[in-house]
Amino acid sequence: MSARADPSAVPLLIACALRIERAALGGGRAPGGSAVLRTGMGPRAADRAVARALERPGMERAAVLATGFCAGLVPGMNPGDLVVAEETRDPRGAVACTATALLAEALSRAVPGRTVHTGALTGSDHVVRGQERDRLRAGGAIAVDMESAATLWTASGAGRPVAAVRVIVDAPEHELVRIGTVRGGISAFRVLRAVLPAFYDWHRSLPLSRR
Repeated sequence: MSARADPSAVPLLIACALRIERAALGGGRAPGGSAVLRTGMGPRAADRAVARALERPGMERAAVLATGFCAGLVPGMNPGDLVVAEETRDPRGAVACTATALLAEALSRAVPGRTVHTGALTGSDHVVRGQERDRLRAGGAIAVDMESAATLWTASGAGRPVAAVRVIVDAPEHELVRIGTVRGGISAFRVLRAVLPAFYDWHRSLPLSRR
């Protein structure tokens, strides 16, 4: 039997890869039994770190949200725009995300004026440039990053709620060389810092089981 549970009873695990992302998310502080996890870069690191985190006592049924920065694939995207994944993809397959519309609405409230894109978020094990971006876009993806698909693939086996939100730091007309050294990187950092409350709004909206 399902009911709306206290979020502290079924925590939220927010996973990111980079120190700068974790700093934007409050340095790892989270309410109740929730947690911000820095996985390290790349899909293999994300697989390992998320699997370990979900084995900890109290985290077995945690909802999981992957976040951080990404590269936009669609012309017209700008640094600081948000991507809410409807699904994540990697060579192992696709994972459908939970309550995407509610999450997009919460993000729009958190950062009014910022564009929120929804669609497929694809995974890569390397930085994507040039023609490879064109190929991924032709396949239906709107953005790419290195950890979200792996994070959600590892988390999805237990039927838990999963989501991915990424802030665009690099886009077709705004190619970024190094995060944090140009305006686009700074803009993305500020947006990521501002949207953390929206993640908890999404979590509170979930019909979590009391099993």
